[in-house]
Amino acid sequence: MRSRVIFGGLVLVVLALVVLVVRKERVLAHGTPVLLELAPVDPRSLMQGDYMVLDYAVSRRVGQSATPRQGLLVLRLDADGVGHFVRQHTPDTPLAPGELLLGYKERDGRIRLGAESFFFQEGHADRYAGAKYGELRVAKDGSSVLVGLRNAERQPLGRN
Repeated sequence: MRSRVIFGGLVLVVLALVVLVVRKERVLAHGTPVLLELAPVDPRSLMQGDYMVLDYAVSRRVGQSATPRQGLLVLRLDADGVGHFVRQHTPDTPLAPGELLLGYKERDGRIRLGAESFFFQEGHADRYAGAKYGELRVAKDGSSVLVGLRNAERQPLGRN
C-alpha cells in the first residue's frame, strides 16, 4: 500500500513537470518574438555559477502603478521588434492592432516578468557583457519564455 502511494505521488510529479515543459515548448514554438530593453545587474553568483539578473525598462516604466499584484501588460512592438509599455490590460479594453499581452507579477516592490535572470557557462561573461535587450517569446495569453540576449544592434549574443 505504501509503495503505491509513493509511486502515485511520483507519477503526479512527473506528469506536472511534463505539462509545464509542454507549455513552455508551445510558447517557444508559437510565441511572438519580442525584444525588451534591459539593464543587466549582478553578473555573478558564486553559488549558482555565472548569470545576469535582468531588469527590464518595461518593468521600470510600469513601476509601482501596477495593480493588481498580478496581471497583464499591453505592449506595442516597434519596427525593430522592441516592445514598449502601453497600458495595463483590462478585460473591457480590447487590444488594438499591433498590441500584445505580457504577464507580470509584483514581488518585493518590483514588477517581475518571469524571466529575471539569464544563466550562462562559467567563463563566458564577456560574451554577454554588451547585452541591451532580452529576447522573449510571448504567447497570446501573455506567458513568456526568455530565449536569449541581444546587443545594442539587436544581434544575438553567445552563439559562437
